Amino acid sequence: MLFTPFDPWKNEWCTCPAKYSLSAYIGCGHNCLYCYASSYIKNFYMPRPKKDIINKLEKEIKKIPKNSLISIANSSDPYLPLEKKLRLTRDVLKILRNYNLKLIIVTKSSLINKDFDILKEFKKLVISFSLTTLNENLAKKLEPHAPSPKRRLETMEKLSRITNVVCRLDPLIYPLNIKKVKTVVKELKNRGVKQIITSTYKTKPDNFKRMLKAFSEYKDIWNELYLVKGERIGRYLYLPGNLRKKLIKEVREISLNAGLDFSSCREGFSDLNTKSCDGSSFFEDVNPRKFSASPPALGG
Repeated sequence: MLFTPFDPWKNEWCTCPAKYSLSAYIGCGHNCLYCYASSYIKNFYMPRPKKDIINKLEKEIKKIPKNSLISIANSSDPYLPLEKKLRLTRDVLKILRNYNLKLIIVTKSSLINKDFDILKEFKKLVISFSLTTLNENLAKKLEPHAPSPKRRLETMEKLSRITNVVCRLDPLIYPLNIKKVKTVVKELKNRGVKQIITSTYKTKPDNFKRMLKAFSEYKDIWNELYLVKGERIGRYLYLPGNLRKKLIKEVREISLNAGLDFSSCREGFSDLNTKSCDGSSFFEDVNPRKFSASPPALGG
C-alpha cells in the first residue's frame, strides 16, 4: 500500500490530525546524522524508488476519500538527490493535482523549486521546510548531502509567494544549535514563513553513535543528558523533561514575539501550541487533536 496512516509509532504525544503518508522512495540520501528513520528502514542511506509506484498510485488514489489530508513524505524526503534523475515526486504531484485533497509536503531540499509550476496549481497546499541551523559548516557536518541553509532560505521565500510555508526548526540539539534561535526565527520571518515547528533531538543507538563520532567534544554532556538523566519514551531517549520544556518554551516565546504561530512535535507540551504540529491548521477544515487518529483504511 502506498497510502498509510501517518503515526506508525502510535505516539500518544502526537497532535497531528488524521492523515495519510505517501512517498515515492524508500530511504533518504541527505545522510543526516541525527535521523531516526535509519533505525527501522533497512539500508536507509541507500535510497531507492518504490516499485511500480505510478501505476499503483493511479489505482489507490481512487480509494482515498475526498478532501483527505496527505503528507509527502515523513521518513524519506520527497526531494532527495535521486529525484533529480527519476522525478517520481513530480509524477506523483501530476496525479494528485487532479483530486480534491489537502497536501503537506515535508522537505529540506531546494530541489522542490523544479516543481514550482505544478505546486502553483494546488489550492490546498502547505510546505513544511526543515532547517537545523544557519551555520553553513555545522549544517554540512550534520546533513552532509542536504542543500545549504542559504539555499533553503531562498527556497522558502520563493514558495511563500504561492502558499503557506512552515518551518520545522529541528532537531534542537543541546547545546549544539540552540544559541542562535532568535536569529534563525527572525530570518525565517523575513522569508515569509508563517509557523515554527520544533522538537528536541531524540536518540536511538544508531543515530547517537553517529552524533558522538562527529561531535566527540559533546560526548560527556550527551552521555550524561541522555544515558544517565534522559527519559525513555517509547523507543527513544529524550532529554530530561525540565530541560526539554525550557528549550521548547524559549523557541515558543521567540516565535510568538516574531508574530509567528508555534508548535512542538511529540514533546508532551501540546498546551504550548498555537497550531497543529504539522502545519495542517492552515487548512480551514482541519483542527489539531490531542491524540493522533488514523484515517479510514483503504478498501479493495
